[in-house]
Amino acid sequence: FMTLHGRGLICLALTGERCDQLGLPQMTERNTEQLATAFTISIDAERRFGVSTGISASDRASTIHVAINPATVPTDLRRPGHVFPLRARPGGVLQRVGQTEASVDLARLAGLIPAGVICEILNPDGSMARRPELLEMSRRHSLTFVTVAQLVAYRLRTEQLVHRVAEARIPTDFGEWTIIGYRNDVDSREHVALVHGHIAARKNVLVRMHSKCLTGDVFGSQRCDCGVQLHRAMELVAAEGHGAIVYLDQEGRGIGLLNKLRAYALQDSGADTVQANERLGFAPDLRNYGIGAQILRDLGLSSIRIMTNNPRKLVGLEGYGLEIVERVPLITDANSENRGYLDVKRDKLGHLFTH
Repeated sequence: FMTLHGRGLICLALTGERCDQLGLPQMTERNTEQLATAFTISIDAERRFGVSTGISASDRASTIHVAINPATVPTDLRRPGHVFPLRARPGGVLQRVGQTEASVDLARLAGLIPAGVICEILNPDGSMARRPELLEMSRRHSLTFVTVAQLVAYRLRTEQLVHRVAEARIPTDFGEWTIIGYRNDVDSREHVALVHGHIAARKNVLVRMHSKCLTGDVFGSQRCDCGVQLHRAMELVAAEGHGAIVYLDQEGRGIGLLNKLRAYALQDSGADTVQANERLGFAPDLRNYGIGAQILRDLGLSSIRIMTNNPRKLVGLEGYGLEIVERVPLITDANSENRGYLDVKRDKLGHLFTH
């Protein structure tokens, strides 16, 4: 059915634990695919399982059955092959809003082996099917239509992956705030929320989702506008009288501090911020906002006005059940050091601002 009507690449979504049990390394050490889809090396089942060349629908179905069988060991599989396993992130769709994680989550919620066979659906002319075509296909073949957003909403209602650990008063240049420390149960990363005034159960609260930038936020680096944006956001919240800043441990757009410093060195040699990430083997932006959305919900928020110039952040948060009623631009002045950086954010990453 998938080969005839889906037409796209057929993949097998597995948990990270299962990939490790089967000895399936990532297809590449550095994943630069736009959505960071975690392909492992491809597989076929060994011939003793009735698999011939591996390409027929029957062969691929047999390989999938072998791969999800708890008794299967690495030597039961040939590499490379014609089935493409995908490694789902721990935490599922609450960590990454993707089809890989969604299929594994659906199987787990149904009480089945946490694995799923997925396929991108193409139109007869070879173009990718979008929502209208997918709805028509589901009606034509009597298929249940479920979105990743619906699965996210369900899990947000029934699970919590981030928990409060500590809370204290913090006086600042922008008034008195409450700082709340959180720990991610999936990867043990620590994040904080800065809360000004009373926000629980308020509507349309002004918030900022800010990714950690040691160089800009702490040392005042002029290579970026991070520190200026953070302080501007705090200033706007203070002026409003209530609001929140969620400060996420996502240094260097998710590549980490040391890799960010390596990217700086490449930029000093002429690369821009996107090119530097790609030369290091990373996608231009690896940040994820699922945990940040859970923190906002833990703070009692459901509708927000978000201070951002990044449209990707809007999509990332809306997928987690938050209503964004307004995007509030964060306007900062360019300087001689960060003008090119800001140009790249606008021209290559789609940020919405002029300077």
